[in-house]
Amino acid sequence: MTNSRYRWVMVAAGGLLGCVAIGGMFSLPVLLQPIARDTGWSVTGVSSAMTIGFLAMAMTSMMWGTLSDRYGPLRVVLSGSVVIAASLALASKATSLLAFQFFFGVMIGAGTSAIFAPMMATVTGWFDTHRSLAVSLVSAGMGMAPMTMSPLVAWLASHHDWRTTMLILAAVVGGIMVPVSLLVRRPPALAAVTASSTAPSTPQDEMSLGAALRSPQFIILLATNFFCCATHSGPIIHTVSYAVSCGIPMITAVTIYSVEGLAGMGGRLVFGLLGDRFGAKRVLVTGLLLQAFGALGYVFARQLAEFYAVAALFGFIYAGTMPLYSVLVRENFPLRMLGTVIGGLSMAGGLGMATGPIAGGLIYDAFASYAWLYIGSWAVGLGAFFIVLTFRPFPKIAPRPVAVPA
Repeated sequence: MTNSRYRWVMVAAGGLLGCVAIGGMFSLPVLLQPIARDTGWSVTGVSSAMTIGFLAMAMTSMMWGTLSDRYGPLRVVLSGSVVIAASLALASKATSLLAFQFFFGVMIGAGTSAIFAPMMATVTGWFDTHRSLAVSLVSAGMGMAPMTMSPLVAWLASHHDWRTTMLILAAVVGGIMVPVSLLVRRPPALAAVTASSTAPSTPQDEMSLGAALRSPQFIILLATNFFCCATHSGPIIHTVSYAVSCGIPMITAVTIYSVEGLAGMGGRLVFGLLGDRFGAKRVLVTGLLLQAFGALGYVFARQLAEFYAVAALFGFIYAGTMPLYSVLVRENFPLRMLGTVIGGLSMAGGLGMATGPIAGGLIYDAFASYAWLYIGSWAVGLGAFFIVLTFRPFPKIAPRPVAVPA
């Protein structure tokens, strides 16, 4: 059943759901100035809704993953889709900054986390072959948000005020995500195990959730993902400001993000193919080492062409490595707990991403330069590389045969 054609429907559904969910959350940077002008709220106050959103995603990822394991991904993803659409609509009606931060930050962040871990866990469960490529395609779909949803929001904002724009966006998000959520299904292998009490099992399959969360394998992946995301968080957030400080005009500096994003699309696909051919761990180890030196490359960038070159390399690498964590989880943990385990890794990644904005600001305020941010990112990236080197897969144990009555 894992080779059925429907598994590719799951890939398409995961990519589309992720794209629209992340697009809804990342509508805030597009609408930031119109919101601040119309309401009189500070830019810092409005933009902090994004920080709150990232923290909400981190804090709720494991919860949604556990609910997905227990009740199935359809209910969880559908709930997240409704929450995101409703939150956008409520945020469009907010009359105070605190209410806006709650609706756009807490609720949209929590709703978005209901998509990532459950869909990654579900898609990996549908595939025995081409697994790395499958999760990379889902990740690539999520990466399409800046190139699809953001232009849509910008177009709406050019014709409507921010409240109307956000209300229309809520309708678009709900109109796409709710029907697509109904396509989500449990992996057939998991459904078969759930339905059969006599199915062959291995000691690994019988691992309790507590044992899995205490295992060295989970702890190592948790720490690796935290340091991995901390490595690229600062460069992602602060590179435009760094380019402006080098004399590049703001409107031109922003295009560095576009180069990074387009390169990341290719990186997801290439790393997925390499993961299927050479193994997810081997490719992840190599990618983390390259990511560290890619971050360091920004120290030497001064001209626009140099920024483009580093951004293309850095985006290609860091985006390519991210889906491989889900593949390692699928290869080492029972299907029935993939949502919880991947949710835990998402929590660690979200906390790692939260370090970049703060660290970069403190470093710039202290040294009036971003050089130490990129040097620090290089050091943190090397930490991720050395941590993942200690990862040892669970031993492969042949299934115990089912006893046959004489």
